[in-house]
Amino acid sequence: MSKPNMSRLHHAIDLLGKLVAFDTTSKNSNLGLIHFVRDYLAQYGIESTLFHDETGEKANLLATIGPKGVPGIALSGHTDVVPALENSWISPAFELTERDGKLFGRGSADMKGFSACALAMIPELVKRDLAIPIHLCLSYDEEVGCIGVGSMVDHLAAMETPPRIAVIGEPTDMKVINGQKGKYSMRVTVTGTAGHSSFAPNHVNAIEYASRAINMIADKARDFEENGPFDDDFTVPHSTMLTTTIGGGTATNVTPDHCEFTFEIRHLPEHDAEAVIADIQQAIMETLDVEMKTKEPETGFAWEKIFSYPGMGDCTDAPGFELVSNIIPEISGKVSYGSEGGVFEKQGNIPSIICGPGSIKQAHKPNEFIEISQIEECLDFLEALTDQAVAA
Repeated sequence: MSKPNMSRLHHAIDLLGKLVAFDTTSKNSNLGLIHFVRDYLAQYGIESTLFHDETGEKANLLATIGPKGVPGIALSGHTDVVPALENSWISPAFELTERDGKLFGRGSADMKGFSACALAMIPELVKRDLAIPIHLCLSYDEEVGCIGVGSMVDHLAAMETPPRIAVIGEPTDMKVINGQKGKYSMRVTVTGTAGHSSFAPNHVNAIEYASRAINMIADKARDFEENGPFDDDFTVPHSTMLTTTIGGGTATNVTPDHCEFTFEIRHLPEHDAEAVIADIQQAIMETLDVEMKTKEPETGFAWEKIFSYPGMGDCTDAPGFELVSNIIPEISGKVSYGSEGGVFEKQGNIPSIICGPGSIKQAHKPNEFIEISQIEECLDFLEALTDQAVAA
């Protein structure tokens, strides 16, 4: 592949600076960024469709370049970023700063770099005679559980000719990733009875029962580690389950009547997370909850699903995969972190791969950066993908 022209590279960096300047931390609205992209695309005669959340303060954006009636390529990027509250930022988090061949700013790698590259390709895309369409998909609330993209994926899936493949532009150093784990996150509230700790045997200790439940969760995690299922293409070749937060109690001399903890399972794409959660829930309810209620009927466990997203399976045998493999033949394996690829695949029945500029090692850290060379590689890839869309 040839180097992208310098004007396009400068355009991509300029666009990245504009995208980073929008503080799209997940707790905030992303409409400023979405409206900027909508207006940018309109300059090239491209219409955008917005899919708002229930509050109207966030939206997905879908824009199609090229012909209708044939299955094309979806380029997918999320617009939200994690908070940038650390004091160790050397330069302003929401101001793109270049140093030593790197572009610093929250979201530069995860994952506004990919979106900026896709937008920088728009002038070229509208000039080319595309045989298949390219769909630009920008989503909200990926960082809090991939909960925003679903409405746009449903729309794509309902099209007469859905995309034949989706490229999820998460940072992979421009390597092709052909699988990711899913995630299911739960909150558990344990209600006991309070009283002076000198009479502890007369009370129901919420923290103690929570700890026993946590041990049961840990036992299940060890079972996954020892007995699988396994997929050695993943860096961690089995599903994992662990408790992630805990809180409870009021004082050192009061039997705690309240404890709350969260736990998660990160599961292989073919591993039924709902069934795992149901099994552990049933085991706890039939033992610990019954024991608590025997002593005091108003005590026990309450369960709340926080969020879930599906895993992304291997699509290397899908008809659309050659559009990517013709450019990057080597497969670099599967990842344990999540992306919207599982939503595209499982909910939308759209085969998906993950491939984008920057390193996942920079994601969610202070002084997040993307190397300019990665922007160049991504533009190179997208130009070659455009050639594939012309020749398809």
